[in-house]
Amino acid sequence: MTKIIDLTMAMRPGVRGYACKISHRKETEGWNARTLTLYSHTGTHMDAPLHFIKGGNTIDKIDLNKCVGDCVRADLRPVAPKALITIEDLGEIAQNLQKGDRLILQTGWSQHVENTLVYRDKLPRISRELAHLLAEKEIGFLGVEPPSVADVNNLTEVTEIHEILLKAEIVIAEGLCNLDALGNSPFTIVALPLKPEGADGCPARIIALQS
Repeated sequence: MTKIIDLTMAMRPGVRGYACKISHRKETEGWNARTLTLYSHTGTHMDAPLHFIKGGNTIDKIDLNKCVGDCVRADLRPVAPKALITIEDLGEIAQNLQKGDRLILQTGWSQHVENTLVYRDKLPRISRELAHLLAEKEIGFLGVEPPSVADVNNLTEVTEIHEILLKAEIVIAEGLCNLDALGNSPFTIVALPLKPEGADGCPARIIALQS
C-alpha cells in the first residue's frame, strides 16, 4: 500500500501573506464559503522563472514532469542559523546528481515556522557555488524548508541565487515541512502548484509517496 506524506504547511491566520474572511454562511446564504487572499509566495509554494527573470516562464507553464517523480533527499542537519549550504555539505549526493534529478534539502528549518523572525530572517541559504553546481547538473526540481533559498533581507543575494537556479529552469519549492516523516525510505515527490495564468509563483500542495 502506498503511504502518502504531506510536506505542505497549513494556511491559517497569522501565516505571512495569507488572509481569509467568511463570505457566506450556511445559516444565512445556504452554504459556507470564504474569500482567500494569497501572496504568491506564501506558505509552501513554488517559484517560476518570472519571479526573478524578466520575460521568464510563468507558473502555469512550468514542466510538471520536473515536479513528479523519484526524489533525492540530502539530510544536512544540524544547520546553524544563516548558514551557507555548500557543495561539501551534500557530500556524495552532489557528485552523483544527474540531469533532471529532483532534490530536497532537509535542514530541520520548518521547526521554526512559529517564530517568524527566526524562520524568515535567520534561514540557512544556498551558497553561490552550490547554486551553480545544481544549474550545471541541470537538475529539474529543488525543494527547501525555509521560505526562500537565499537571504530575503539581502536583495543582492536573493536575486543572484534565484537567477542562477531559475535561469537553469530549475523548479524551486520553498516552505516544505514534515520531512522527518519520510524516514530513510525512497520516495516519489508530487509537487503541484495552483494554476494562476501568468503568475511568478503560487502556493502548492506537495506530498511524498512511499511504498
